[in-house]
Amino acid sequence: MKILRKTISFNEETKDWLLFKKNSIKSSTYYRYKYLVDKYILSFFKYKSIYFFLDYDFNIYIEYLSSILSTKTVKDILSIFKSILKYIERKHNIDYKLDLVSTPKNEPNEIKILKNEEKEKLEKYCLENKDLKNLGIVICLNTGLRLGEICALTWNNIDFNEKCIIINKTIQRVYKGKKDTSIQLDTPKTKKSIRKIPISNKIFYPLKDLKKVNNYCGDEFLLTGSKERYIEPRNYQRVFKKCLKICDIDDYNFHILRHTFATNCIKIGMDAKSLSEILGHSNVNITLNTYVHSSYNTQKKFLDKL
Repeated sequence: MKILRKTISFNEETKDWLLFKKNSIKSSTYYRYKYLVDKYILSFFKYKSIYFFLDYDFNIYIEYLSSILSTKTVKDILSIFKSILKYIERKHNIDYKLDLVSTPKNEPNEIKILKNEEKEKLEKYCLENKDLKNLGIVICLNTGLRLGEICALTWNNIDFNEKCIIINKTIQRVYKGKKDTSIQLDTPKTKKSIRKIPISNKIFYPLKDLKKVNNYCGDEFLLTGSKERYIEPRNYQRVFKKCLKICDIDDYNFHILRHTFATNCIKIGMDAKSLSEILGHSNVNITLNTYVHSSYNTQKKFLDKL
């Protein structure tokens, strides 16, 4: 019996695609995909047939996403959506003409960083109040660690002989469906994120003193001093915001520490390749596009030397 076109469900094919992808990607990536699929793809194209997209104007969907989400999130969703449709194309020998679908162009966002006086005030408070969580803030401000990376850091990630921090894992809360979420401690998403970062004396000696006083053997989480108890990213974000309030600094997202570190590295003349490796970017272009912006005065200074 011939299968009617309308009986082939986009919903079911999308679930098949998720199963197809599951074994080839990290579990945290899989649950990120599943979250975006459930919330922004299947909810919009509920009960549609796979043949619905043959004559569909994809701009309608793109405009809808762009009206409620950031450009980056829209691009992430469209990348997943296109992958699903390509999977369906191969499986059912149809052509959605996806090469004609354009994605929104990223608009460069102005990078927010702490002012010098804010940075100094925050560092002074955190170093004077030698709490493990406070020291973690100073570490991020001087190494550019991501929020999930500092939360996953253990004392055996600190190499006191080489004076460096070894980044090889991250903590994040992942979506598993509806209201079901869980914390995952895993390796970073990309190989470039597994790295060694030199540490300055500013954080080396406070770390060394705390390790000696508390006799940490290595397996303890750096922010809690406990082998069993960690602090998850959203709770550490609250700790950071509390420190900002105490220091009378405007409310910022934790990521401003990474932006501040990277911007200051560029200001003192660090090359983009070295900075890219410290930040764990997958390629140097991410660093260049995010942090390396020449000013008119800089351009004039070099042209005057000609």
